[in-house]
Amino acid sequence: MTDSSNLDGDGRSEDEMFDAIILGAGITGIVSASILHDLGCRRIAVIDEFPNLGGNHIDRAIKGYTFDVGSLIFQDDSPLLKYFPELLEHYVPIKPTWGKLTPQAFVTSYPLSIRDDVVRAGPWGIVRIALSAAFSRVARRKIGNAREFARYWIGDYLLRRSGLESYMKRFFGVPADWVDLEFAEKRMLWIKEHATPRVLLRYVRRHRSPGPTNRQLARPREGFNALYEVAARTLRQRGSAFHMGQRIVSITRRGTQFDVRTESGRFTANRLISTIPIARALALCGIREDPGLASVTLISLYFSFSGTRGFDCSVLYNFAHDGAWKRLTMYSDFYGRVEGREYFGVEVIAGHAGDSVTIAEQDFRAHVAKNGLFAGDLVCEGSQMVPCAYPVYTGKAHQRVSRALSRLSDFGIESFGRQGGFDYQPTARVSTLNAAAHLMPAGTADA
Repeated sequence: MTDSSNLDGDGRSEDEMFDAIILGAGITGIVSASILHDLGCRRIAVIDEFPNLGGNHIDRAIKGYTFDVGSLIFQDDSPLLKYFPELLEHYVPIKPTWGKLTPQAFVTSYPLSIRDDVVRAGPWGIVRIALSAAFSRVARRKIGNAREFARYWIGDYLLRRSGLESYMKRFFGVPADWVDLEFAEKRMLWIKEHATPRVLLRYVRRHRSPGPTNRQLARPREGFNALYEVAARTLRQRGSAFHMGQRIVSITRRGTQFDVRTESGRFTANRLISTIPIARALALCGIREDPGLASVTLISLYFSFSGTRGFDCSVLYNFAHDGAWKRLTMYSDFYGRVEGREYFGVEVIAGHAGDSVTIAEQDFRAHVAKNGLFAGDLVCEGSQMVPCAYPVYTGKAHQRVSRALSRLSDFGIESFGRQGGFDYQPTARVSTLNAAAHLMPAGTADA
């Protein structure tokens, strides 16, 4: 890695000295690099143990198909484009639609449908929904977890009838009553927003909400790496050096300087930003503290299909009471078919399928067949197991996160982001704003 003939008096190569080191090359990492350059950093080392840019924005090219981990949609007013405007021309404009498979075995609007979740319950069902919601508001004033949060706003009966309770368990990976209120409010604010009388009355009157004013976008047909390589090219021109697929061995500090050692070399800087999992950062620093933070391991199944799929939305959520899968995304709706075949990705929480790709696939096939979906030739083209896909707050995790971040801060490390802050960030927009809030001088970050 270094030229031994170009060592300074301290035995270091000048090429190893940086203004800042960033651990992790996901959205938070690359946005942080751009911000630090804006703040005057000339040389930045971005180090990631993954071989590809983008963190958990992963794609897989198989037989002419390009699959993703999850359902990832961008907008043309995203703050990410403030830092990398050159990305815009590489996105694919799309018009996505969302739906859900209900416990009653039909597809309807996501996340709640007044017509199908309420009106189709019949007169007695509507009365039960109203009484259940009223009772929850009066009798359950203390809210301590995700289930109580949802139950307070829509009542027990609609929570079960709509399938939301079943979906919550699929999303969180654990029963909803294990999940901290802080996480529930962040992830499920839409329940509160849609459960007010004013909004419900608007639905009953068949009011049509205006469509989004921003343009919906997807990553390039070639995959995420093609997209983020454009951003990396800009950062390289500004002085960033990317070191991908580098296993990090240790982090040490001497005075104001940090040394990050990898299996292939050493990097030194006066500032260290971490966007990697908190527990991993603590261990690398030699801090013996396990915050006990739980993250979801995700299985992504990749299918191609020819036949009648049984629904017309591009993103379908599983609100049924059975079936391990939680969401599927029809990539062929965005990019077109390949040799006449549609293709899509399916997300399954690994723990709900015995941590087995085989079980996950078998369960998905059985469940969609039971519900009349994907009648035809369904071929599994591949799969992917993604650890630390997103954090889950249980057992007052926010308190443990706060203590762990304090330990890292005392060490001198600035740790934030989805992994670095154990902060659920569902979109690139949120990750970008979060990075700016941490790095920009007070009062200058975008609201």
